[in-house]
Amino acid sequence: MKKVSKNTFKGGKHIHDFKELTGSKPVNFGFVPKTVTIPLSQHSGAEATCLVKKNDLVKVGQKIGQASAFISANVHSSVSGKVKSIDDIMTATGVKCKGITIENDGLDEIGYEQKNLTIDQVSATDIIEAIKEAGIVGLGGAGFPTHVKLTAREGQITDYIIINCAECEPYLTSDQLMMELYPEKVVMGLLLAMKAMNAPKGVLGIEDNKPLAIKKLQQASKDYPNIVVSVVKTKYPQGDQKRLIQATTGIVVPSGSSTSAVGVRVINANTAIAINDAVLHGKPLYEKLVTMTGHALKDPQNVMVRVGSKVSDIVEFIGGYKEEPGKIISGGPMMGETQFTPDVTTGKAIGGLLFMTQEESKPKAVSPCIRCGKCVDICPVYLQPLYLQLYVLKNKVEQAQNLHLMDCIECGSCSYICPSARPLVEAIRLGKLEVRSKKKDSK
Repeated sequence: MKKVSKNTFKGGKHIHDFKELTGSKPVNFGFVPKTVTIPLSQHSGAEATCLVKKNDLVKVGQKIGQASAFISANVHSSVSGKVKSIDDIMTATGVKCKGITIENDGLDEIGYEQKNLTIDQVSATDIIEAIKEAGIVGLGGAGFPTHVKLTAREGQITDYIIINCAECEPYLTSDQLMMELYPEKVVMGLLLAMKAMNAPKGVLGIEDNKPLAIKKLQQASKDYPNIVVSVVKTKYPQGDQKRLIQATTGIVVPSGSSTSAVGVRVINANTAIAINDAVLHGKPLYEKLVTMTGHALKDPQNVMVRVGSKVSDIVEFIGGYKEEPGKIISGGPMMGETQFTPDVTTGKAIGGLLFMTQEESKPKAVSPCIRCGKCVDICPVYLQPLYLQLYVLKNKVEQAQNLHLMDCIECGSCSYICPSARPLVEAIRLGKLEVRSKKKDSK
């Protein structure tokens, strides 16, 4: 019998998520870009080293960027065609790096070895190597190289692998639709990760607002007694890995500790699918389902996008704007990053693009703190955001550190709930940046 729980964590809030804009629409697989500009930095860590030059011919899935450090990731071509240029670009996450522009010849010639393996035919080492070669990174937004996450330190024991199926960020539904389409791949990706880490237990942690995905994951995992489908309450930020660990296993990750320190690894649902495709079929990570959403679009929907596609090209493909957007956000409204141009290119880890109307984008008037305590009540990390902001703005960052400034997960719940529209999370980010800068300078 599969466990069905309704556990959660302290704090947080269920907010209007607007997932109805795209969640019930079919996935659009028809988008084919004429050109792509593929960033060599789409991940945490060092930029990949370019392996091609101008006028080279490349194929789909061909490696064009080599991981340059332990924490780095390979980069692959998402189309077949000719390399037109290699330039300095700015990514959607604000990172400056080299970008490889390729003109699509429309032939989709495959440039990787296609396989058809089973889990019994691969060892733990095979799994890690295949993940590394495929350039798989965390697809929940952080982009941390997955082969690094699944490499245990000597003597380190992993009890649980958790697949993060929560997708708690408002507006975004790409994870939900991929789970509905490919539940068997999600489960197999979990099994492969468990084998790689020698982990005895697997968990699929999913919010209760995804009934079809829940049903399909339960069906796909029914023959594996060591895998549990844990249905948790729909509440933001349930998808934060430490909150999900607490809700699904009861394990509380101590302040300052990593999830690996308590024997848990957390992987996004789309990452699990990518693991399945890479290890068993040899497919590199060169495309991603992206939620194109928001009230400024004529027809919000989920589109399968080749890495390096220009945002403006995707918008044109789905019918354009209903009105000129007041703000474009890569990701969701709570943790996403505002874009300065629709001509930015997509990377591996992008989950969605939010196009807000002019009215929705108007800034709220900031007023003094009224000490209502709502930011304290909503904080999932038991922090006091009003005091953290106060100390940071008064250049008293050490006092903010004493109140566990660095534990903030920057979920934005405090700023969302504040009746005075105080920029709480923005100030906290500045404080954390100052702490990291001082630490770097002291080395």
